[in-house]
Amino acid sequence: MTALFSAAPSYCSRFGVAILLAALADFLFYGQPAGITVFLFALLIAAAVVAVHPAAFSDGRVWLKPAALLLALLPLAENVSALSVSIALAALVVFALSLSGRLRLSIARIAGQITLFGLAMPFRFASDFIRWRKTARRFGWRRVRLAAIAVWVMPLTLGAVFLALFGAANPVIDYWLSLIDLLKLLDLIQLARIAFWLFVLAGVWAFLRPRLPRLVRRIPRAAPAAAVSAQAEKTAITIEDILLGKAAILRALVVFNILFALQTGLDATYLWGGAALPDGLGYAAYAHRGAYPLVVTALLAAGFVLAALRPGSETSADPLIRRLVYAWVAQNIMLVISSILRLDLYIDIYALTYWRIAAFVWMGLVAAGLTLIIARIALGKSNEWLLSANLLTLSLTLYAGCFINFAATIANYNVDHSFEMTDQGISLDAWYLRSLGPGAFPALDRFLEHQSRTPAANDPVFRQLAGLRGSDEGWYRTLQQNWRAWSFRDWRLLGYLDTKGPFVVPDRTEPHVPGR
Repeated sequence: MTALFSAAPSYCSRFGVAILLAALADFLFYGQPAGITVFLFALLIAAAVVAVHPAAFSDGRVWLKPAALLLALLPLAENVSALSVSIALAALVVFALSLSGRLRLSIARIAGQITLFGLAMPFRFASDFIRWRKTARRFGWRRVRLAAIAVWVMPLTLGAVFLALFGAANPVIDYWLSLIDLLKLLDLIQLARIAFWLFVLAGVWAFLRPRLPRLVRRIPRAAPAAAVSAQAEKTAITIEDILLGKAAILRALVVFNILFALQTGLDATYLWGGAALPDGLGYAAYAHRGAYPLVVTALLAAGFVLAALRPGSETSADPLIRRLVYAWVAQNIMLVISSILRLDLYIDIYALTYWRIAAFVWMGLVAAGLTLIIARIALGKSNEWLLSANLLTLSLTLYAGCFINFAATIANYNVDHSFEMTDQGISLDAWYLRSLGPGAFPALDRFLEHQSRTPAANDPVFRQLAGLRGSDEGWYRTLQQNWRAWSFRDWRLLGYLDTKGPFVVPDRTEPHVPGR
């Protein structure tokens, strides 16, 4: 009984904080654009987590946790995107688990905890409520609560009767009652809004009571039977030696190094050396066909190295095998670099897109992962160290990506390398540029201003695009009038638009005739 009464205030206080956060989320987000409000709401969640875990701040170095959290939330102030929101959620999970004393120290284990937390988050509020109700029912709280509700039936009923009588007797009270429109009150009940509140409650509750799901414990391995024959054991060892023994791995590494040297030589000849390709094969096709399969090849090679050179195994201690592995991984790194060059050649011909930028980033991460494999073997580290190092590299890459305006990068590259601006390459897909959103406004303006000085200004398609550019800016400025949509990136873009002035569709121009 004492445990229930001690837990009840904790549940009630957390529920009150969750209701307050849901009300603030309603004010900040419901029917409103997302901007700086996401950053502010993340700070509110962090403050609420601190409020329900005051004992965690007895440590003198506890200020490091809020400082690290603020650093992780900065991408939200720069720009709200799926990437910045994901980083903020992961940081809030780590912050909540650390204050509750449930955070593991290894980066690999932290990643697993974040995944488990995310899987359990939608169900935490419902499971805690059911558990609390069962505990209350066990200690007889149901009767107390029903009695507490029942004592209000008579006062409220008679109060309503007296209020109706007073309304009939007093015109002022009758006027006040006439202002109450029950139908209007019913209209305020919106299913979408109720769903929004429940969604927010379920989300913030997981941070206020950070718990990880209890997974099924591993089934203990059965003890080996006493009657295992020596012949069967000898057969098992022999099969392992044949398939993954030192001799098999040594031969595999020799064959793999030869094959990869052939591929590396071809890339050095055609990509780096500029030799002429066979008839019917262009550089674009050569680049496009090889970029992605070579990355898959490198990933398979990394898996083989990890399986063959397990820490403490006989193969990992063999000097010759280690040298062959170093050579093979180095060739894999060269393959990834060649893939990056292939993709760059392809983009020179067919322009830049979001997916091609993602491919660049992915290839860079693969090259970094292969380098870390060499470091793991050379330093004698564990596979957990390798996983943690790769997760740290990925996290830093994603964090840095939050501050890069990819829409502006794509738009500027495509405009600067278009046929219209350089008289070579392919024509600019201006409609794709427009689909990139406001971040493409500066590059699109340069393109339209350049085209307005050419006979293309009389093209109906150009004039339609120029007109839509003006309407897009009007829509964007209207959206930015709401303070909730503010971000540092939008603030910089508005500064550019204010300096440039409103976009105006250029007047029709006469075709340029030489000699005039």
